[in-house]
Amino acid sequence: MSPSIPISEFLEAARQLPIIDVRSPAEFEKGHIPGAFNIPLFSNEERARIGTSYKQQGKDPAVLLGLEIVGPRLASFVKQAAVLTREKKVLVHCWRGGMRSSSFAWLLNTSGIEAVTLRGGYKAYRHLVQKSFEKKLNLIVLGGETGSGKTDILKQIALRGEQMLDLEGFAHHKGSSFGALGQLPQPSSEAFENHLSDALRKLDTSKRIWVEDESRSIGRVFIPDPFWIQMKTAPLICIELSKNVRIGRLLAEYGLFSKQELEAAVLRIQKRLGGLATKQCLEALAAGELGVVADITLTYYDKAYNHSALKNKKEEAKTLGYFIALSEDKPDSGAEKIIELVNHQIPDYGKT
Repeated sequence: MSPSIPISEFLEAARQLPIIDVRSPAEFEKGHIPGAFNIPLFSNEERARIGTSYKQQGKDPAVLLGLEIVGPRLASFVKQAAVLTREKKVLVHCWRGGMRSSSFAWLLNTSGIEAVTLRGGYKAYRHLVQKSFEKKLNLIVLGGETGSGKTDILKQIALRGEQMLDLEGFAHHKGSSFGALGQLPQPSSEAFENHLSDALRKLDTSKRIWVEDESRSIGRVFIPDPFWIQMKTAPLICIELSKNVRIGRLLAEYGLFSKQELEAAVLRIQKRLGGLATKQCLEALAAGELGVVADITLTYYDKAYNHSALKNKKEEAKTLGYFIALSEDKPDSGAEKIIELVNHQIPDYGKT
C-alpha cells in the first residue's frame, strides 16, 4: 500500500515534487490542481465503459475490464512518470483517492519511483479551494469605467511591492463583449476557482490585496460567492479618466483585430445597445471609423457601470476620499498616486 497524505501536506510537498493526475482527460480539463501533469489511466470513453460495467455487472467485472485496458500501457506509464520525477519522487492523485491513484502509485513504487497519494483525492482539494474563499481578506478594489486602464494600473501597483490578484488573467477574459479578443480559451469556473485559490495561498492574507472591480461573471466564468461578497464590501478606490482618453486606449487595445471579430463583439450586445446604436456601430465599423464604434459602445458600458448600486458606492468613495481623477493614461504614475491615496486615507488597512 502506497503512503497517503492529507491535502495540506500534499500541497506543501508539491512545492518540490511534481503532481501526476491520473484522471481522464475530460476530468483534468474541467479542473485540476495548478501545475499538475495528466497521465490518464483511462481515456474518456474507457472510463465511461468501466462505469457502465460497474453499474450493470458489479465491481469485479469492472476491475477486470480496467486491468485489460491498462495492461499493455504499464511500461508507458512508468516511462512518462520517470520523465517528470525529481529524485525519483512524485505525488499522485485521482478523484477520490481510490483505486486509480493507489494502483498507479503501486506501479511506480514497484518500478523504483517513490509515489505518494492524496488522501481523499481531487475531491479533497476542491473542498480546500471552496473553504479558502471564506477566509477574511484585506481586499482593496480598484474601480473605474471601461477603458480606464485598471488592469495595467494594478500590474504597476504589483511592481511596487503590493499584492494583486489578476482576476481577468485567471479568467482569460477582460470582462466586456470584446474581452475575449486575443485571449486564450476561457477555463471552466472550477478551473478559475482553482487558480484563484492557488494564487491566494501564495499571498500574505494579513496584508492588503488589490483586485479589479468586476461583474459577478467574467465572460463565462463566475467569481465564487464568498470572494464576491468580500469584494462588494471592500473599500472601492474609484479612478476617473476622460472619455476621449479612454477611447484612445480602446483603439490601441482592440484596433488591430479584424472587422469580423469586432462586428461579432458588437452583435453580442446588440439587444442592450439598441437597434439604432447597433446600426451606427456596424456602419462605422464598415467605414473603418473605430473611434465612433468605441464612443458608442462606451456610452453603453458607462451607463451599465454607473447603475444605481454602484453609483451609491462611487458617491461613498468620493465622500471617504477614495476617489482620484487621472488626467493621463499613464499606468505607472497612476499607480503611484493611487498607492499614495490609500496609504493616506486607509493607513492601517493591511499595509504591505
